[in-house]
Amino acid sequence: MTPDVDRASSKPAAPQPLPLPVVDNHTHLDITRDGGPPVDIGAAIADATAVGVDRMVQIGCDLEGARFTERVIDAYPALLGGVAIHPNEAPRLEDAGQTDAARAEIARIAEHPRIRVIGETGLDYFRTGPEGVAAQQDSFRWHIDLAKRLGKALQIHDRDSHDDVLRILQEEGAPERTVLHCFSGDIEMARECVRRGYLLSFAGTVTFKNARSLRNALAVVPLENLLVETDAPYLTPVPHRGANNASYLVPLTVRAMAEVLGVAVPILCAALAETSERTYGPWS
Repeated sequence: MTPDVDRASSKPAAPQPLPLPVVDNHTHLDITRDGGPPVDIGAAIADATAVGVDRMVQIGCDLEGARFTERVIDAYPALLGGVAIHPNEAPRLEDAGQTDAARAEIARIAEHPRIRVIGETGLDYFRTGPEGVAAQQDSFRWHIDLAKRLGKALQIHDRDSHDDVLRILQEEGAPERTVLHCFSGDIEMARECVRRGYLLSFAGTVTFKNARSLRNALAVVPLENLLVETDAPYLTPVPHRGANNASYLVPLTVRAMAEVLGVAVPILCAALAETSERTYGPWS
């Protein structure tokens, strides 16, 4: 076992704290990997706060996750919330005849004042085949409209679907605050998103050895269009790739981003924090 891993729990050790606080703008505290125990939310927040990640956006992307999110955002001041029907859920709900009921519940929860995000919504052509495309696209359009009606930010899941995501946003008219969660596009897509005023959120994938094209995309994004996230418990940054991710590991991604951008870490931290508050509002 490597020295930077807690031998008792195989939990990656905490990285060096950031000089200024930042926000993990996309995490899933309701999800565990490989049958692990539920997340100790208080401990997760304390671990993150200790390294300068003092606020998080908890994302519930199915009905159970949305209900969980509604509960925890009232219990923990460090959390704001986002709710949606994940694109991979949309075809299953459609097949079961449950779309209208699910949308009604998401819309109800989204009215909560600490729910600041509609998402993650979007398209995923990796896990859902051609037979699910129509349901996904219809669901995406519905969420775009909901975000605009409620004045909330939109967080987009985009996997193997870049062209259709950009097309549908153009056709529907993107909300004023639109975030490409876990951005995975190339340099040209990054430039187009910036031109449209979208925000690009980078996860631990930007630290992966094989992610040169993603780092090239990051390099052309202005600081005011950037956010950072974990997508925990997934996408753990190097050197802990494969371990469970958590908000306290965000400093590894922030420092990798600063290196790519050629900016000092405090400058990037300040920009990320300002953009987070501009996008989601105050946590207090």
